[in-house]
Amino acid sequence: MSKTTLAVVAAASAAAGASISALIFSRPRQPSPAPTTSTAPLRPSATDPSRGSPIPGQAATAAAVQPVPPVSPVQPDGILQYGFPGPVSDTLSTPSYLASFNRFTRNPNFVAEHITPQSLLMDNGSRRHSVFYEDPAIPPLFRAKLADYARSGYDRGHQTPAADAKWSQEAMDSTFALTNMCPQVGEGFNRDYWAHFEEFCRNLCKKYPSVRIVTGPLYLPKKDAADGKWRVSYEVIGSPPNVAVPTHFYKVIFGEESPDSPIGKVAVGAFVLPNAPIPNDKSLGDFEVPVEAIERASGLTFGQRLPEARRKQLCHDVRCEILVRQFDKSRQQGAFPNTSQQTAAQVGVSRKSW
Repeated sequence: MSKTTLAVVAAASAAAGASISALIFSRPRQPSPAPTTSTAPLRPSATDPSRGSPIPGQAATAAAVQPVPPVSPVQPDGILQYGFPGPVSDTLSTPSYLASFNRFTRNPNFVAEHITPQSLLMDNGSRRHSVFYEDPAIPPLFRAKLADYARSGYDRGHQTPAADAKWSQEAMDSTFALTNMCPQVGEGFNRDYWAHFEEFCRNLCKKYPSVRIVTGPLYLPKKDAADGKWRVSYEVIGSPPNVAVPTHFYKVIFGEESPDSPIGKVAVGAFVLPNAPIPNDKSLGDFEVPVEAIERASGLTFGQRLPEARRKQLCHDVRCEILVRQFDKSRQQGAFPNTSQQTAAQVGVSRKSW
């Protein structure tokens, strides 16, 4: 091939290369279609021409991932057509107390009362005219019965004391309903230390113009010495066995300094006592526990609407000791077990931890 021919071919090749390069860089770049699970592209919107053509398959992909709720073959809440199984907590409002009754244990969950210096000074009711009675507000199948306590070995222990309701005979009578009772050990507890504890609560009205007291039973676990495991065990009285015998009792006390003031201070004290004989020289402060310990053990809450800024500790404000008017010297410390340390362990607190 001659030099002239080579020059002609080179010139033609250069011209073709320049034309292809110009074509590549001068033509507008077309967008690559996005991956899609659908082959049907969306039509451009007729009402918004400025948006141009949408990316094919974009909306179709979003629609494809929407879950389809399954159709349930069952209807669990249909049981409600026959009635709500429960549990049912019967709320009882009487002249002397407000209570919540537990149909399983046949004992109250709590009994709340209110005493004032004025209410304690009134003497219009006498327990000589009052009798224990089964509460007709509770269905017969679930109520505690007088026969349950007969020859059981336990007292019918008031949760709201009759002595706190002397301001009227009606108020006094209401405290004798079995919905205000729990089986309590008599000698050494209900007739002794517990009665002195109730008197301590009444004496608080000498310092506070308004005192609110919440009382109730507890069923606390006890550590088995054999295997070290904690178990809940309690007696049931009646024939057939109906009424649970609590292992412990609690009181949560609110001493209101200014009951009509929204910022008044409130002295709060919480106590847990075993349902067992307690020596009268035992300090009440030994049975003081944090409110949270009773809440955890009972499933109830106390004072959740009372701001922390208004609270103070009752036993820092008053001396938490019981006053025994007639002390039986035959009952000495050695005749009773050390119950306060055991109780603290059962409600899950340490004496050194608070």
